[in-house]
Amino acid sequence: MPKKISNRIEHHPILTFVKGRLVKFYFEGKELQGYENEPIAAALIANGIKVFRITEKMKRPRGFFCAVGKCSSCLMTVDSKPNVMVCVELLKEGMKVERQIGRGKLV
Repeated sequence: MPKKISNRIEHHPILTFVKGRLVKFYFEGKELQGYENEPIAAALIANGIKVFRITEKMKRPRGFFCAVGKCSSCLMTVDSKPNVMVCVELLKEGMKVERQIGRGKLV
């Protein structure tokens, strides 16, 4: 049974959070839950995942930063596609999300 979502932002002075239906998705093979059509990054943060990728040269962790698709901190591999900006990519049921090491390689 998936862990209950507990790190979710419920109220914000500027942003509106519209929840879709609760869906399953997979992070590095582990089943998690999130709300359909929320940014993948929001679902990851809600499940306690803070490191989204590791930089190529310095091996530094990167996570949620700008949240509007302007930086490269949230690049991850989604359904075998590298370099997906998970701060703007919407969650769908069954997605497979993985941390990205470096620039990401096409399979």
